[in-house]
Amino acid sequence: MDRKAVPFRKTVFVCTNIRADGRPACANPGRGGDEICRLLKEEIKKAGLKDQIRVARSGCLDLCAQGPNLFLYPDGQWWSGVKPSDMPEIARRLS
Repeated sequence: MDRKAVPFRKTVFVCTNIRADGRPACANPGRGGDEICRLLKEEIKKAGLKDQIRVARSGCLDLCAQGPNLFLYPDGQWWSGVKPSDMPEIARRLS
């Protein structure tokens, strides 16, 4: 096992959980979790931050009813109820 330094300054976990049983989930149809993840990745790349900030798909973050949700590590910031149109502003705040 090799121990290495963390390769990114920050990681944004984007909930892309889907539930087929009708309960709210961040990536259920009409909620936008998958689109939000894709758009945030694009915004991070456009900002030239791809080597510093990792945008990662996440399973359930346990607050799907308030979602879609994003969690920023290691800063401990949480965003709920995000929309695709919020991604440029979130990317700006991450720089």
